This record gives sequence, structure tokens and C-alpha cells, in this order.
Amino acid sequence: MTNKTKHISVCICTYKRPQFLKRLLEELGSQETNGRFTYSIVVADNDHLRSAESVVSNFAVASSIPIRYCVEPQQNIALTRNKAIENANGDFVAFIDDDEFPTKCWLLTLFKACEQYDVDGVLGPVKRQFDQEPPEWVIKGNFYQRSTYSTGLVIDCRKGRTNNLLLKREVFASVTQPFRPEFRSGEDQDFFRRAIEMGHKFIWCNEAVVNEVVPPIRWKRSFMIRRALLQGATVKLNPTFGARDIAKSAIALVIYTTVLPFSLLLGHHRFMTLLIKLFSHLGTFLSVLGINPIREPYVTD
Repeated sequence: MTNKTKHISVCICTYKRPQFLKRLLEELGSQETNGRFTYSIVVADNDHLRSAESVVSNFAVASSIPIRYCVEPQQNIALTRNKAIENANGDFVAFIDDDEFPTKCWLLTLFKACEQYDVDGVLGPVKRQFDQEPPEWVIKGNFYQRSTYSTGLVIDCRKGRTNNLLLKREVFASVTQPFRPEFRSGEDQDFFRRAIEMGHKFIWCNEAVVNEVVPPIRWKRSFMIRRALLQGATVKLNPTFGARDIAKSAIALVIYTTVLPFSLLLGHHRFMTLLIKLFSHLGTFLSVLGINPIREPYVTD
């Protein structure tokens, strides 16, 4: 690290969630830095109607934190992430989702961990938050409860994600097209796979917490099933995907279909857990057959 004060560009990709975005920007406006770095914000709007523009404009008027607004008119999360990176001018790039909000020491904790462990990037935990009381089966099934790890753990690509992340900017320079648009889900794991193969090192910091709001739409069964189909359909884009994976999905379809009715005896949360796994494998199997089970770019409702 040089004596020059480092700058972090915090990137947010958003699509038609102005209320969530407003809350996030308000929290980002008061991040503690301890004089270790400066930071600015980039909002990449994936809505060609520019639904986030007024939220960004209002924040720019009220806050001293520099903010830049850009639009990716083609609906695609990977292209939107790339658009955000194009507009980021920091020595570091941080990512946080538009339905999340950080603790006040979020950026500082990530930055200090990156320095301490001398790595190319740091990931942190995302804790679910319900603003409304969800059904009991959502809690019992641990839906939207993400895994956490010990601070300092070197992560592999399967743990790679962009919803709580700080990276040195040079990582993007070394990876051709950081996020590939053919991925409608799992584009972050693909990025980490390629970056790790090139020798970059990323660790986990369990103290760098952000919270994710889980609205009622996400505990609708239809939402969970459609999202599982979409995620399953992208598995075949993995370069290691082959006949073994196809056979695995085929066998899983038979097993899950057979045991699904009996899982109700163990509770609705067990039933939904198996149903989601079933539809994930179904999405994979259908995509192998050339069938696209989810045509929309995003599963939002």
C-alpha cells in the first residue's frame, strides 16, 4: 500500500426498487472511514425508464458523498455490473445489492481486512432481515439464511458473490469481460472462478456485515420455484459441466419426485426445501434439452 489515500467506488446495480435504493444510499452516506480512504457511489440502473434517477438526484443534493448515475438499457445483471465497473474510478471497487444496507463500519472493516491479509478482495456476510413477519415455514426452513465462515478463510469460486464485496480494481483489468452476459444467474461465481484461476486471492471477513431485506414477495412459493428454475438453467454454462452433471440431475428428479409427498409429514418447510431442489434440477435438465424455463431476465415477482 502506498501513502496515497485510497479511494473506493461503491457499486450498486438496481432495477425498479427505488425505496430499497433510497434506504441503502442513506446508510452509505454515513460510512466511517477513520481517514483511511475516501469513497464515492456508482448506481447502475438496469431500467431503461430510469426509475432510479430521481432517488440518486435527491441523494446527490442532500449528501456530500460523490455519486454517479448510469443506465444499462438491456436487461441483464452481468451487463449492469460491467456498466457499474466502467463508471467506477476507485483504487478499490465495492459491491452491495440494492435491497441491502450496511453497518456503519462496513467499508472500513472490509478495507482493513484486505490490508491485513494482503489479498485481492474480501467478502462478508449478508444477514436476512424481515420488515414484516414471514410464515413460520420460512423461518424453520432457514430460507434466505446465508452461510458464514471464519474471518481469514480463503474462499473458492462456489462461495464467490457480489452482494458484499470489496476488490482491488486491478482484478477487473486482468479478467476479460468480468461478468459474462450469458449468465442470468451465477455470473458472480463465474467471475470468481476465472479470477482465482489467474492467481487472485480472496478471503472472508465475518465482521463486515450487511443486511438484506426479504420482502413478502420472496416467500411466495411461485417466486421460489421460478428462481430455482432460473438458477438451475445456468448450471450448464459452467465449463466443467458434462454428462455426469446431466445424469445427476436426472437421478435427482426421480428421487425428489418420489420422496416429495412424504416430506409433508416432516413439515411444510421440508417439503419446500425438496421442491426447490427438484425445480433447480428440472431447470438444469430442461436447459440441456434446449428449453428455456424462465424467459424473463429477472425473477422479481
